[in-house]
Amino acid sequence: MGSESVTHSLKHYILVHGACHGAWCWYKIKPLLESSGHKVTVLDLAASGINLKKLQDVETLSEYSEPLLEVMESLPPNEKVVLVGHSLGGLNIALAMEKFPTKVQLGVFLTAVVPDTQHKPSYVLEKYSESMPATSWLDTEFGNCGNKTSLLFGRNFMSKMLYHLTPLEDLELAMSMLRPGSLFIEDLSQQKNFSKVGYGSVPRAFIVCTQDLGVPLEFQRWMIENAGISDVMEINGADHMVMLSKPQELCDCLLKIVMKYQ
Repeated sequence: MGSESVTHSLKHYILVHGACHGAWCWYKIKPLLESSGHKVTVLDLAASGINLKKLQDVETLSEYSEPLLEVMESLPPNEKVVLVGHSLGGLNIALAMEKFPTKVQLGVFLTAVVPDTQHKPSYVLEKYSESMPATSWLDTEFGNCGNKTSLLFGRNFMSKMLYHLTPLEDLELAMSMLRPGSLFIEDLSQQKNFSKVGYGSVPRAFIVCTQDLGVPLEFQRWMIENAGISDVMEINGADHMVMLSKPQELCDCLLKIVMKYQ
């Protein structure tokens, strides 16, 4: 009986990165979760990390999410996973929750974009763009790429807005690994709302990072209220790249938050 209860409490975490990043950004978290006995899957979304696709060949959020959706498709019918989406990765896990609601035990939004079921999937990103002055993007490069706007974070933006509490060697790693990305707003503005029976039926939690300048605290709180999320935890002193600046605190948070969802 004891071994059954231990097995029951072990989770399968799937960690999903944000724009311009890749599976590499979870390198501190993966071994921490695994050392507690959990299974951890990290992946590169399309045209990210070492994924071979080019951004010009990825026009929609669905195409961008294909590596995640393939993992979800391959799961045994009786397996439920914990999806963790960071930053823009919140939209990728929302799409996975929409398509595979019975395979997701919990969706964790880590200072991440949280869609609702009342508005277009682009709504929260549009509100975010309105709330961020153009000057706050600093040296981020924007361009046209097919039917979408591309972006590539600049070093100033990375160091001042996303990585300001993160060790310098992690910023150097990031600068060598970054690839152009997109917010896919053009595509998302054309898509139908996430549904209450799909995405809206899966338990959701949000982890607040109090010192995040990329997704400011006030906007994190607005997203939580807009999406009606009641399960909220905070990591104090964490910048946007909490998996690099506060890895142990994030690991503890993830372990604690899922205990409610056996």
